[in-house]
Amino acid sequence: MNSVSKTYDLIIIGGGAAAFAAATKAADLGRSALMINSGLPIGGTCVNVGCMPSKHLLAVGDELYYPQHPRLTAVQNGRRPAFDFQQAMQGKNAMVAAARESNYERVLRSLEGVSLVEGKALFVSPRQVEANGQVYEGERVIVATGSSTRRLPIPGLDKVRWLNNVSALDLTRLPASLVVIGAGPLGLEFAQMFSHFGADVTVLEAMEQVLPREEPEVAQELQRSLEAEGIAFHLGVRVQGVSERNGRKVVTFSDGDHTHEVQGEELLLAAGVQANTSGLELDKAGVKLDARGFIQVDQYYQTSAPEVFAAGDCIGRMALETVAAKEGALAAENALTVPVRSINYDHVPRAVFTNPQVASVGLTEEEEMRRYNTCSCRTVYMDAVPKALAINEDRGVFKMVIHPRSSKVLGVHIVAPHAADLIHEAALAVKFGLTVDDIIDTVHVFPTLSEGIKRVSQAFTRDVSLMSCCVE
Repeated sequence: MNSVSKTYDLIIIGGGAAAFAAATKAADLGRSALMINSGLPIGGTCVNVGCMPSKHLLAVGDELYYPQHPRLTAVQNGRRPAFDFQQAMQGKNAMVAAARESNYERVLRSLEGVSLVEGKALFVSPRQVEANGQVYEGERVIVATGSSTRRLPIPGLDKVRWLNNVSALDLTRLPASLVVIGAGPLGLEFAQMFSHFGADVTVLEAMEQVLPREEPEVAQELQRSLEAEGIAFHLGVRVQGVSERNGRKVVTFSDGDHTHEVQGEELLLAAGVQANTSGLELDKAGVKLDARGFIQVDQYYQTSAPEVFAAGDCIGRMALETVAAKEGALAAENALTVPVRSINYDHVPRAVFTNPQVASVGLTEEEEMRRYNTCSCRTVYMDAVPKALAINEDRGVFKMVIHPRSSKVLGVHIVAPHAADLIHEAALAVKFGLTVDDIIDTVHVFPTLSEGIKRVSQAFTRDVSLMSCCVE
């Protein structure tokens, strides 16, 4: 056994959002920390192969597609901007490099008492971690290794080249056609991105709706909007096999009664993730995994080993950069002080960055039924929002879930342009227990799409289809 090279207050395994938040918290507390990173460059999924590059390319796709399809009748004969796929990818790479330097590398250099080792980490004991042949000891250890695409047990998949979010962002040539397996957030964002670039896109989903975790009205409205742009959907299907024919990927699937096939130049797998825990030798630390392979933690992010905490995608709660960062900060604080802090996940907003966007916070109708055995819900569509009429926008829906007795806002679910920005009023309402009357009594700027939240609040008290714009 190698002798201990150095001892730290905190060892952090990983280099993404949760890890950086943990390192920052350790520095804030005046404690020493060692970050051990491998796999993706420093910054992890979000800056390298997730939020930042995908949203950059979605913006490129919007700039290309929507000028060709103007909403307003006064703007005739839409124009096609010049488009260079390779230049788009180069621009994405430049943006990623700049963001990684400014948001991660520069930040890491500024954190007093925090060191970085690049190398594969593995546990020697609950408090000892080996990397590059050196053994480091920590008073506490945080595992923040993230997640990656889960390989599905599809016959033939091992015989064809398939893409995930990492390899799709490294393409140097635009495929003429793309088959996407999975209609969750990642699958739909990449489907619209490549559709806007000019690819023929087909999406396959095992569940009966896109975005299976979202409200049915939300899923239906987004699907309607994407189908209007030419994306094809096959829902409630089982993929039976994958093969290659004449240089094209052939996906065979069943809808229960019949077997079909769809072909694409490329195949994107976007139907689930797995925790990046392989090779960590967690058993030597006494860290247990759940049935899905994610690290088991309590509400304070402490694992079955008292000295070891875990945060971010590897614990399998909410796979969001914002949540990973919050969990990482709380895990570090709990590890280095007293474990008393956690997240109320009901208060966390989330978004899908298609166009229109999807954004949600709080309870769904189904969850309210489960908790309270009743639901008080209202839904209004975009035609009830005056700003939408002014700009000829017909894509969107607002749904609100409130407490059946107190009328406190429990959940809001939106499809709309800029929904990810609109959701924060709802997030504050959910977090601070505001009622529908609180929303109605708040003067909103007119005309704005954010009035959709006020309109759906008013729907609990009146018929909003028979209401003047100026009714408070």
